[in-house]
Amino acid sequence: MIEKVNSGHPDKVADRIAGAIVDLAYATEENPKIAVEVLIGHGICHAIIETSAVLDETDIEKAIARIAGNVKPDIVIVPQDSHLARNQAESIHCGDNGVFRGMPLTDEQKALSQIARDIYKVYPYDGKYILDEARLIICQSNAKKVHLKKIYREAEINPLGDWTGGTDVDTGATNRKLGSDMADSVTGGGLHGKDLSKADVSVNIYAFLKAQRTGKPVELVCAIGDSSVDGIPYEEIVAQAREYITSIGGFEKFAEWGLF
Repeated sequence: MIEKVNSGHPDKVADRIAGAIVDLAYATEENPKIAVEVLIGHGICHAIIETSAVLDETDIEKAIARIAGNVKPDIVIVPQDSHLARNQAESIHCGDNGVFRGMPLTDEQKALSQIARDIYKVYPYDGKYILDEARLIICQSNAKKVHLKKIYREAEINPLGDWTGGTDVDTGATNRKLGSDMADSVTGGGLHGKDLSKADVSVNIYAFLKAQRTGKPVELVCAIGDSSVDGIPYEEIVAQAREYITSIGGFEKFAEWGLF
């Protein structure tokens, strides 16, 4: 059983804004330290940004408008905590405590991810979907139910009727849809709005990719300041995560669908 939300869901809009802000930080520094939290809804977008990089507030406002449309930005930018900054002063160390899991994706999970993408291409609006052995439930805003029923004949489509969705109907918050992003790999920590030194990002990506490569579950634990994880240097973990993020087009693109 798996639930997936699309890139227009309010929580994913928040993730995408956070990812876009991290992209801005990486455009100014090779290894910025940044953490972003976004709350958006009903015409307002709050963004709290802790960062080592110097960011132009106008660029942030443009990113918010591009992703979320006509909303009022409320932006707070503060320096990263000095104690945390010293942890990374000489070399890249694990930037957080955590327990992490990587799980091979099931055929069911892969199938729902593709269904979500296919529907979003036609209806690029707020949507969420559930698939298990017995049911496919499609809740797609601004959609023609008759059209979807022709494609997904056995699905339950908009059980409560038509709806409009989006951030004028519901609020969105960063990292609130990790089940949609990570499937069975969810443990603690959030994927979005953080730089690669954070274990929440790099170790989660590493564990997930290793599980897909080996076909076996991966369980890891690390503490802030660790120089190695899973028997390899933490810098290598970060390098693998950087390669993955680069391959998909950056942190904003990563936020659209998560890891699958």
